[in-house]
Amino acid sequence: MPSYLHEGVLELFRADPSLAATLIARECGVPLPDFSGAKAEACDFTDMGPKEYRGDLAFGMRDDSGGYVLGICVEVQLAIKRDRAWSWPVYLATLRSRLRCPVLLLVVTPNRQVAEWAGAPIELGHPGLTLRPLVLGPNNMPLVTDPIEAQWSPERAVLSAMAYGSGPHMDEVLQSFLAGLMKTDDERAGMYHDLVDDVLSEAASRRLEELMTMTYEYRGRIARKYVAQGREEGWQEAREEGLAEVARVVLTVLDARGVTLSEAQRSRIEDCRDLGQLEDWARRAATITTADELFD
Repeated sequence: MPSYLHEGVLELFRADPSLAATLIARECGVPLPDFSGAKAEACDFTDMGPKEYRGDLAFGMRDDSGGYVLGICVEVQLAIKRDRAWSWPVYLATLRSRLRCPVLLLVVTPNRQVAEWAGAPIELGHPGLTLRPLVLGPNNMPLVTDPIEAQWSPERAVLSAMAYGSGPHMDEVLQSFLAGLMKTDDERAGMYHDLVDDVLSEAASRRLEELMTMTYEYRGRIARKYVAQGREEGWQEAREEGLAEVARVVLTVLDARGVTLSEAQRSRIEDCRDLGQLEDWARRAATITTADELFD
């Protein structure tokens, strides 16, 4: 059964069909032919024969005339699986036959040992016929520290945050990651956040939470979505979760700024069911110095 991490990384490539080609060119250093568009292709590689071969993702890059100039198979690998040496060549050969153009294999993994294994040459037996997979792993993931670049490609920023968010570039990487999230829709932003947060160290996860208090719009808009959805569709649980999320924003901002609350004041925020009031507290929390100022 595919894991959340496996499916989440694949979703980055589904969201941006040209991402695989960009990574191959920039991070793997492979020259690519000129193309004007990218399109997801069928990743069922059983064109003939009884055995089913199903890969993760496949993309076709087209020129201005609409003809294929390159095919790319993308495989997300979280563990070492020896049978891939038999299936990956099938994926490439089938896609090459289907698109009638050169093809490449890109293996994406967050694990160093898996990356080393995946990059090993696969000897096919015929003289000179050796498959050397291109691997995007911890050593060559894109490092995104520019918010503008992150907004241009939120998916690159996600990969960067997963690889480097717990390292020495923590603040720059996570700030850029949050900037990229602001350019995605609410549902995708939530998924990208969870994907990154799941792989961050405990310290980096706390730092991400702190940085999010400085970008209230990110969490606030997601919370507003659930409140509105609950109101329109009668989903009391969704509405309650949205209100609770905004309340958590208020409390997180106050805690981060060292503003002490009494138990009664904390309960007042947690129990509030007025979205407008919670949002007003969230904005004021960023500038006040005492709890009394919040409720004046």
